[in-house]
Amino acid sequence: MTSAPRYTRYSRTGFSKVPEVTAFFWIVKALTTAMGESTSDYLVHAMVPEVAVVIGFIAFCAALYIQFAKDRYVPWAYWLAVAMVGVFGTMAADVLHVGLGVPYIASTIFFAIALFFVFRTWYRVEGTLSIHSITTPRRELFYWSAVLATFALGTAAGDLTAISLGLGYFGSIVLFAAVIAIPALGYFRYRMNAIVAFWFAYVVTRPLGASVADWLAKTDGGLGFGPGTVSLVFAAMIAAFVYYLSRSGRDTPADQWLEEDELAELEREPRLGIPPQRERARGGEPAPERGY
Repeated sequence: MTSAPRYTRYSRTGFSKVPEVTAFFWIVKALTTAMGESTSDYLVHAMVPEVAVVIGFIAFCAALYIQFAKDRYVPWAYWLAVAMVGVFGTMAADVLHVGLGVPYIASTIFFAIALFFVFRTWYRVEGTLSIHSITTPRRELFYWSAVLATFALGTAAGDLTAISLGLGYFGSIVLFAAVIAIPALGYFRYRMNAIVAFWFAYVVTRPLGASVADWLAKTDGGLGFGPGTVSLVFAAMIAAFVYYLSRSGRDTPADQWLEEDELAELEREPRLGIPPQRERARGGEPAPERGY
């Protein structure tokens, strides 16, 4: 009887900078979208809006700097960047409407076009939009440009349905919950292209999370808990999930797990490289197939 192989996490330049797409990914993603909405609302009302936008931009740049400085996926750094993109993306969308008076329909179309051009340029340069290809600084730059555009687009779309179309916050929750079922059903049942399904769902989680945050925080059309309280609750939930993921490695990319005997061999002969798609450490459990 042989024991299951032992594994360890291994790091080198060229590994994926984004997590495995699991249920945890979508949970934390939804929480960051909600927190980004409520935090942005709180900041622009708690201080001079222009100052809030500057602070949001600085925090956004600092978080991305930390993320780009890592040579592998690090949960706290990655999700900090996503959270700050959520805050600044909300502010960017609100600046167009509140600051410049651009209608929600126009800002939604603008950000949709911006996202299209990001995807088009990314694909023409790299030949793929898969998040599992995020192993170089240039691809990572395309990735975060797309993420920022999706957050801004989602914010504008959520405000469009809730305010301009008169659905309200709860009505928008129902609408986007139904819409997000399309890529899920398409991927798992009808073999929708994995990359299309991923980005479809990624865009829709933003207005869904933002609508939930507005419904909880707003007094007019919502439950009235206030954006500050809602932000703190969502931030605490995000921190708890990220701590768990950091300790468990449940979303660590498959190419960062290596059998301990292979690691010892690699340390002796670093030119051998790293075998792709290793099994994971947890009891010999196979690494999950990459759907996205």
